Amino acid sequence: MSFINIGFGNIVSLSRIVAVVNPNSSPMKRMKEEAKKRGKLIDATEGRKTRSIIITDSDHIILSALQVETIFQRINEANTVNDGTL
Repeated sequence: MSFINIGFGNIVSLSRIVAVVNPNSSPMKRMKEEAKKRGKLIDATEGRKTRSIIITDSDHIILSALQVETIFQRINEANTVNDGTL
């Protein structure tokens, strides 16, 4: 099982991530509010600006202060290590 750091010592299981998206669009803002109402919102920003939203297979929405590109790079690095190509 692989994990990635999503900022400030917070980690997420790589196998549970469905998407990493930009938080600035209206649909993502609505999705965040709906998750908050359902108790499925996890704020891992440590009080900083939300720069990405991670959607999991359990329908949880995770807010991160890291940019989408940074999380994408970490996912690619974790996949490279798991494939044994590094």
